[in-house]
Amino acid sequence: MNTKLACFLCHLCFLVLFFHTLSFLPRFLEHLRPAQRQYKFKARRNCNLYRQSYEHSSHMVGGLFFVSLLATLVAASPAPRSNFKVHERRETVPRSFSRVGPAPAATTIKLRFGLFSNNFPGLEDTLFAVSTPGSARYGQHLTLEQAKAFMEPTEDSLSAVTSWLDAHGLTATVASPYGEWLTVEVPVSKANEMLNANFETFTHIDSGLQIIRTMEFSLPEDLHAHIEAVHPTTAFGRPLGAGRGPVITASSANRAPVNETLVSNAVPASCATTVTPACLQAMYGIPSTLATQSSNSIAVAGFIQQFAQTADLTAFLKRFRTDLPSTTTFALRTFDAGKNTQGASQAGIEANLDIEYTVGIASGVPITFVSGGNSFQDGALEGFLDIINNLSQLATVPQVLTTSYGEDEPDQTAATFQKLCNAYAAYGTRGGSILFASGDGGVAGGQSQSCTTFIPAFPSGCPFMTSVGAVSGIPPSETAASFSSGGFSRVFTQPSYQTTAVQAYLSALGNTNAGKFTPTGRAFPDVAAQGVDFDIISGGTLEGVSGTSCSSPSFASVVGLINDRLIAAGKSPLGFLNPFFYANPGMFNDVTLGHNTGCNTNGFAARAGWDPVTGLGTPNFANMLAAALAA
Repeated sequence: MNTKLACFLCHLCFLVLFFHTLSFLPRFLEHLRPAQRQYKFKARRNCNLYRQSYEHSSHMVGGLFFVSLLATLVAASPAPRSNFKVHERRETVPRSFSRVGPAPAATTIKLRFGLFSNNFPGLEDTLFAVSTPGSARYGQHLTLEQAKAFMEPTEDSLSAVTSWLDAHGLTATVASPYGEWLTVEVPVSKANEMLNANFETFTHIDSGLQIIRTMEFSLPEDLHAHIEAVHPTTAFGRPLGAGRGPVITASSANRAPVNETLVSNAVPASCATTVTPACLQAMYGIPSTLATQSSNSIAVAGFIQQFAQTADLTAFLKRFRTDLPSTTTFALRTFDAGKNTQGASQAGIEANLDIEYTVGIASGVPITFVSGGNSFQDGALEGFLDIINNLSQLATVPQVLTTSYGEDEPDQTAATFQKLCNAYAAYGTRGGSILFASGDGGVAGGQSQSCTTFIPAFPSGCPFMTSVGAVSGIPPSETAASFSSGGFSRVFTQPSYQTTAVQAYLSALGNTNAGKFTPTGRAFPDVAAQGVDFDIISGGTLEGVSGTSCSSPSFASVVGLINDRLIAAGKSPLGFLNPFFYANPGMFNDVTLGHNTGCNTNGFAARAGWDPVTGLGTPNFANMLAAALAA
């Protein structure tokens, strides 16, 4: 309702009250006349008393009802634009997109409203209490209902937002297990009206695909205390393999086939040029004995029509894990109309890599491929939100979730990033470990080398997940991969669990690259693993791939096997990893060689201790298991 209409209704209310007052005045004066006049008309007045009283009441009640009705209409109507306050604004279009023009008014978009949780600080305190060794509550993870008690919005917030949507003729759908996300589907014209926005069409330069976004949106001022984020609005981007995705390093025609099974702790010489499951087992002391705990599991995230092939997995196991039954497979879980189409032409290099190096490394741990539908319009943020919400609705969440996709942090917004990160924190309180590939763009992210400031990766800047970088070579001479993304978030401040380790690095760094990064930001990656020249089978063909996409599933498999041993010993799974990791830096293989690149610089160099290329180092299974059992 606009301001002019509201003013008209207010004047109308005044006139109704005025005329009803005039109609009542003669009756009021009648009561003030002399008694004899009252006696004269007593009989007639008595006869008409009930009628007059009824008419008077009817007039007053009718007037009050009309005024009440108008007041209700005013209250239930959308807020005038003068009451809007800017919620988020983007100053420039991201480099990877170009502006096309106004979005078609009739095009439907799905708006998500992220409401503030009623007690996220309490959930964060709980997360660190159950995840920090030495805490009296270490390992005492929450149930779904216990986490929901922290994460759900207040009744006031829910009422305020649903009333506002009702005033626009909209009924929201709850889109998360904790109730803090609501969705509505509206035409662009309605979205512009509701958010005082100007939705436009933008083209992703590399792919040519188009999205609808706005450079700014507003909310009624009274809703700012209830709504934390709205998506899709000012957040750009889409799910991609971390940085560039897994890079094919050689064709099968030029590669010598490798068929090795670990028979001792010696690292096969071929591992210097080609990484296989046997190489990882030898390098990191990963056992080949089967896991025993069926309640333990690893979830592998799948996006952008990447399909994991069972035939390729069978061929991979026959070639590289002859000690495992070749019929060993994975479960499938889908969301957002996801699928996992089979056939050589449908093989996804990313999906096959992730599945082959979880099934092939986490021997006997149940693996689930979680496949999401392809919606470029929604972008990576919604895909990441949907997969974590899908898994969080389970009574027992998968103890490990590995994701080999990511984007540049500046393409997102602080509010939407915060809501996603909060969901990761809740997952951690439930006993789940979240691992992401740190990215393959070095310090430049997905930007060109002409960047003048370092570009942090999304969502590696979230302090409630574990970011995994990449290395090459054989321990103890592992070397940081030059493409391995690392750095400092511009959104999240440095969490206390990593302050000591990070400050030691910054002290040694001095003024190198000063001004190109935010030294007080959350630092990443946290750890690293092999990420160069992995052998996979895809579409029936032997391929070589590189990237942090190789590193995350490999490290996730180590965590899955440790969880198996913990559960067998009657202990809780590791859950949120970082407090445990930073409290035990000596359990990793420290990497001190190499550096990443980007923005026409040498990026960050690997050093003793933590560094923004390889984190705390690569896994040592025996050391990690001993520390976990002792925690």
